[in-house]
Amino acid sequence: MTEKAVGKVSDFFAHPVVAGIDMTGTLKVGDKIHIQGHTTDIEMDIASMQINNANVNQAKKGDSVGIKVPDRVRRGDTVYKVTE
Repeated sequence: MTEKAVGKVSDFFAHPVVAGIDMTGTLKVGDKIHIQGHTTDIEMDIASMQINNANVNQAKKGDSVGIKVPDRVRRGDTVYKVTE
């Protein structure tokens, strides 16, 4: 498996559990991501993502997206796209 950095966590919301991510690459719903940081290590599939509270199927460089995450993430954590 290979990992490519595609963004950084810019914000975190506890209710609902959502990470705000500033994109430096592209992601689509269904992609597997790995969020890694000082105390963060989460692998997950993207079930949905939003830009400005609207559901989108993909995000590209320059977008700011919200993605539901299973656990707390922190500002500055790196988001990697995982490919087989």
